[in-house]
Amino acid sequence: MVYITEDLIRRRAEHNDSELFSLEELSLHQLDIEKIEHIDRWCSKLVILYLQNNLIPRIENLGHLKRLQYLNLALNNIEVIENLEGCESLQKLDLMVNFVGHLSSVDSLRHNIHLRDLCLMGNPCSRFEGYRQYVVAALPQLQCLDGTEISRSERIQASHSLTEVRRRIQEEEKEYLKRRAEQKEAERSKGGEESGGLDGSWSTDISTAVDSLEEKDQDLQEKLRSSEAAMERQEQEFWQKPCAFTPECRLEVHRHLQRKRKAKEKKTEKKEKCRALFGDNGQVLNINEPKLNFHLTEDEENNTVVLDLAVYRHMDTSLIDADVQPTYVRVSIKGKIFQIVLPAEVKPDSSTAQRSQTTGHLLLTMPLAYGEIKGNRTIPHQRRACQSRHIPQLEASERKNVPERLEVDPSKCSSIDFTNIISQQSSREGRRKTPPSSAASTSEEFEDNPDVPPLVLEFA
Repeated sequence: MVYITEDLIRRRAEHNDSELFSLEELSLHQLDIEKIEHIDRWCSKLVILYLQNNLIPRIENLGHLKRLQYLNLALNNIEVIENLEGCESLQKLDLMVNFVGHLSSVDSLRHNIHLRDLCLMGNPCSRFEGYRQYVVAALPQLQCLDGTEISRSERIQASHSLTEVRRRIQEEEKEYLKRRAEQKEAERSKGGEESGGLDGSWSTDISTAVDSLEEKDQDLQEKLRSSEAAMERQEQEFWQKPCAFTPECRLEVHRHLQRKRKAKEKKTEKKEKCRALFGDNGQVLNINEPKLNFHLTEDEENNTVVLDLAVYRHMDTSLIDADVQPTYVRVSIKGKIFQIVLPAEVKPDSSTAQRSQTTGHLLLTMPLAYGEIKGNRTIPHQRRACQSRHIPQLEASERKNVPERLEVDPSKCSSIDFTNIISQQSSREGRRKTPPSSAASTSEEFEDNPDVPPLVLEFA
């Protein structure tokens, strides 16, 4: 049973920013509602109200809707027209295909002085002899009945023959009420047996067969087949069985369809739960339910794994959900699972997902967790050629991969000592530089003139 709640009305009032106090139009059709409640208190400014195609048996809780002009209660289980006197502004009332057998209850609409259009087509009272004459004479404010305008001559004729028509209507009402009481009694006596056969017998067998199918194989498959055959047989018998046009039969059909829908939902839920994403040993399975083309490659230069999934071009991106794990990737495309095992472990946090605007493909780029680190190659610095005769010897030794040995004794070192080129005394006296010591002896004619600057040797 569906109840009229505040949350339901707010969801149906999206066009009015979900505000109830200023709501003027409300649509609550095809919701299996069985009782009218709370509408007159929460939405007192309603002008249009749609309640068609529900299971409402009685008109109630609408008396405070003073501004209501159009009320649609077609395809319900209403048997009496009542409780509409407070709807002062009511102009159109639709009660098509209900179970109104009390045609005299139309007299309650005399208080609705603004009522112009009434529809009672498909009700038992519409088959009464003199039905139209009675309604036209009982409601002088009407301008249209069952989609047909009321002419002036028809109204005059109906008013002249009202006494005779009312007598016939009362007799037909008594016969209808008698048949209706018998139908209610028959439904009560057969209610237990029929509800048990429709509710429990075959539906319970199906559920037990399906549940036990997981435990055994061959025996339970036979039970399942027999239960499915019984279900089909029960279904055919139900729809081929003649039934009376009563509210009870309509409720029975509705409950039968509701049970069938719930059983179908349970089967789909079980199928979804039984979807195997992992093997018995916990290994990840490769799944391609949407049957899409894909390419899984390794980019060695960037140390990444690239997945190119050929998603449909015109599919909305909101219907795609990608989940990257260290060892596998799972993509949900409109509820269908695509899952693939990766060739190496990746970093989910550093992965990226892109969608092509031209082809619609989904591109997942996943860096490797333990990728090869490739540094930049450095070009060795070429040494400048030196004029000294010792450097070519060093280069030759390097080419021959001969290890160099440092001489500890300074007297055995044949290279020039560049650290003693400038004496400590000359550096103190104005940073004068003296030439390095030479192995040759100084001549006797040499004069040391302090005004002449010392000779400084430069080495390239």
